[in-house]
Amino acid sequence: MKVTFPAMEGVIGQRKYYACLMKLSSIPKMFTFRDWAEFTPEQREQRVLNKKRIPDITKYIVDNEDGYLFASITASYKCAATFKPAKEGAPIGELEMEFEDANFVINDGQHRCAAIAAAIHQNPALGDESISVLLFPYENLPRVQQMFSDLNRFVAKTSKSLDILYDKRDLISRITLEVIEKVPVFKGMVDKDSASLPTRSPKLFSLAAIYDANEELLGDGNEPELTHNEATAKAVDFWIAVSKVIPDWGKVKNGDLKAVELRQEFICAHSVVLRALGAAGAELMTQYPTDWKGKLIELNSIDWRKVNPEWENVCIIANSVVSNRQARHATKAYLKNKLGLTLNESEARAIKPVPTLVESAS
Repeated sequence: MKVTFPAMEGVIGQRKYYACLMKLSSIPKMFTFRDWAEFTPEQREQRVLNKKRIPDITKYIVDNEDGYLFASITASYKCAATFKPAKEGAPIGELEMEFEDANFVINDGQHRCAAIAAAIHQNPALGDESISVLLFPYENLPRVQQMFSDLNRFVAKTSKSLDILYDKRDLISRITLEVIEKVPVFKGMVDKDSASLPTRSPKLFSLAAIYDANEELLGDGNEPELTHNEATAKAVDFWIAVSKVIPDWGKVKNGDLKAVELRQEFICAHSVVLRALGAAGAELMTQYPTDWKGKLIELNSIDWRKVNPEWENVCIIANSVVSNRQARHATKAYLKNKLGLTLNESEARAIKPVPTLVESAS
């Protein structure tokens, strides 16, 4: 049985290729997956499929049926294919091949293909939609390995801050953008481009840092008892209150202190602390729904200077600020302790003083 696809014929890198349109329902039929784990890296035509990535991509498709988007799939075909132009010499026409002989190596997009197949299984109606597929004739193993390298060589992940800025679907993204406009100390002081602040940046925080802190404060933002506006108001109220008990933020905003100086000498401008404030704040507001602001005043007692030995082995290791999961956990525990909140066993261990050599010897 012959199958045909609308196609355009082109040349790139002195090689002929075809840009085709395929129904999504054709993807599981035309593209099969080989278990490349059975081969040595030198023998593989493609990297091993990471099955853990597929559910997230599938969910993206199913949850955004009215607006999901994918780049073209790129594959090499190992079968006879005939291009039939719409008219003689035209670059537009149809690509024809025998279905039983169809054999492809996916050069780029195997996780997309696997997710498309999974999404169609959940919603067969998606099969009527189309995706562009770039098809190259298969040459040999070194060539497909080179294609994989070339297709991935210059791929650069956008910064988390830009992802947040441009993502209109994510609720916490939308709330965070509103928060930075409504909290005076944040307005004009947030870097919306970089995930981490450049050393000499005049900004106080990155958009990514405030997003993470809001996610800790609000969870996924979908508390059934809170509307979008109520969740936003809750976050705005919290961060305004926090800014009042960390006056150094206001000094930077007012021009009385440079942001770079604050970051160099104090810990309160670092993302690990901002995120921990959000996490501790969530518990504070739950336990003291009417008097959390009164409890928040306890933050006034904290010495935010990096030279404060209490930060050592919490979020400062060997004189450097760290923000890994362990540091975030310990910093949250430290703040909860200062706020008078009950610590669980893990949190109590996280801020337990490390014995000195003399104490250990005794």
